[in-house]
Amino acid sequence: MQDDPLWRLRHALAGMALALLLSVLLAALLGRVLGDLVADSYGLRVALYSALLVYVIVGAGLLFVRVAQHETRPLSAGRVLLWLASLWLWPALLLRRR
Repeated sequence: MQDDPLWRLRHALAGMALALLLSVLLAALLGRVLGDLVADSYGLRVALYSALLVYVIVGAGLLFVRVAQHETRPLSAGRVLLWLASLWLWPALLLRRR
């Protein structure tokens, strides 16, 4: 079981999956709030929600490729919150690494 790459990545996969689930909800909330602030339009809220989802999904892919192999600590609420923050702040994290 130790040779299985998915088993080694289980903590990263679980953390990323839970952070993505929370990000979908957060993107919906942000899309609604920001859409109502700018213009009370359903189309704008949908566009903001879609843009936020694309942003988070791109971040998830980039972070997973860069960080997943180093994630060995067991999953906890704090680790999920760290993954969630990382999904939203991924450009800063990638720039800092360079």
